[in-house]
Amino acid sequence: MPAVTAQNPLALPRVITPAEGAQARPVLGVVDAPSGFEGEGFPVRRAFAGIKYEYLDPFIMMDQMGEVDYAAGEPKGTPWHPHRGFETVTYIIDGTFIHRDSHGGGGVITNGDTQWMTAGSGLLHIETPPEELVMSGGLFHGLQLWVNLPAKDKMLAPKYQDIRGGTVKLLASQDGGALIRLIAGDLAGHAGPGATHTPITMIHLTVSPGAEVTLPWRPDFNALAYGLAGSGAAGSERRPFRMGQTVVFGSGDELTVRADAAQDSRSETFEVVILGGLPIREPMAHYGPFVMNSHAELQQAFDDFQAGRLGVIPSTDVTGLGHRGAGQADPEETA
Repeated sequence: MPAVTAQNPLALPRVITPAEGAQARPVLGVVDAPSGFEGEGFPVRRAFAGIKYEYLDPFIMMDQMGEVDYAAGEPKGTPWHPHRGFETVTYIIDGTFIHRDSHGGGGVITNGDTQWMTAGSGLLHIETPPEELVMSGGLFHGLQLWVNLPAKDKMLAPKYQDIRGGTVKLLASQDGGALIRLIAGDLAGHAGPGATHTPITMIHLTVSPGAEVTLPWRPDFNALAYGLAGSGAAGSERRPFRMGQTVVFGSGDELTVRADAAQDSRSETFEVVILGGLPIREPMAHYGPFVMNSHAELQQAFDDFQAGRLGVIPSTDVTGLGHRGAGQADPEETA
């Protein structure tokens, strides 16, 4: 980790540290991500569990998938399941995932790729490792982020963006001590390749041991940081956080992340995902695979699913809905 990098960060465009007088975002809290299992049994950490939605909006949930080194025959995915009313962002750091849906869409993402799926009005989909990975085993590590859609966009036709690792905007901190992968949104005048209905910024940050990076941040966005590997600190107050912990920032124009001088044996650097978005500030009704604005809309989503209006599983697929009956909660449901 990671698959997409730069041999010489000093040759990349720099993100200049904000001018003196910018308001630093304080750290409101650091939250541990509980561990669990998803889909057919792959390990995850629930990055946003226990955080109030007012600090997450427009984000709904995020799972760190792995990091796990599978033995032969062990790699797992998810069975067929529906979605409506939001977007899923699947970022694969190591390994390969195959996506298929009930409308014939899908694709393969691997080593630094991101698939951005706008579920919109709804579909059924399945995510699986490729047969060769199941046979051989291997490293698997990624993230899945759910981004809410405003009411006016919840019933859009489903669509995809396949963001290849090579198209991610690579930047460096002012002193070159941090590599910034801008996946979506804008940062200091630079644009990432991901196009979003809800304005957000998504960054994978690699901070060298002992280095510190301060990023300008839209004051109307919220701000979150999640430790993927290693350890360090957040904010000008240097609040400690590490792999498996989420930082919630308060208001301000800039945010700071620092890497500890000594990292653990599993990671030479501090790997952090930084997220920010423009809050939608609409009522949210979330149950299992559906994210709507009211309980009535949730019931309609389940009715449409049971009636086959979100699509049907291709007849060539023999997995069906497995042990879950129609209308049951998605295995990706969060607490």
